[in-house]
Amino acid sequence: MKKKLLMIVAVVAMTVVAANAQPRAIGVNLGSGLGFSYQHGFGEANMLDVDVHVPVFGWGVGGIVTYDWIDPFGTQIPWNNKGEWHWALGVGAAGGIYGFSNPDWYAGVAGHVGVAYDFWFPLELSVDWRPNFGVIGWNDAHNGGVGFNLNGLYDGVTIGVRYLFNQN
Repeated sequence: MKKKLLMIVAVVAMTVVAANAQPRAIGVNLGSGLGFSYQHGFGEANMLDVDVHVPVFGWGVGGIVTYDWIDPFGTQIPWNNKGEWHWALGVGAAGGIYGFSNPDWYAGVAGHVGVAYDFWFPLELSVDWRPNFGVIGWNDAHNGGVGFNLNGLYDGVTIGVRYLFNQN
């Protein structure tokens, strides 16, 4: 029993150390709403980007999760000053619900294309486009329906500000 407990404690400790050693960032995205962003890096070339957002006008909540490749295809943005430029390309899923008494909902696939500047201190500024499309459902007093959502292709541009943890 003691060996199993010791093994479980060792595995948990190694997992915590590995997770804390990965680059992470937390911040906000401003666009057609206010988004709260968390990024978790997997090495120097990949990251998971999670964004939960609320619209500027009205009630609702939405989310986008993408797996991103940083500087894909071995292409970096050349820069000779302090700090670093990066760009990211990713794919994932999106969903949300909007409205109060008769809520509308959407779910679908999402993409991510972004350009970011990492300062020499732990701050990142970015411009991101997170297009998404899929299905949308709506309710009203007389009937409801399901359709194809293309609105997410046009309103996914945001400006992001993030605090970088574990910056090299």
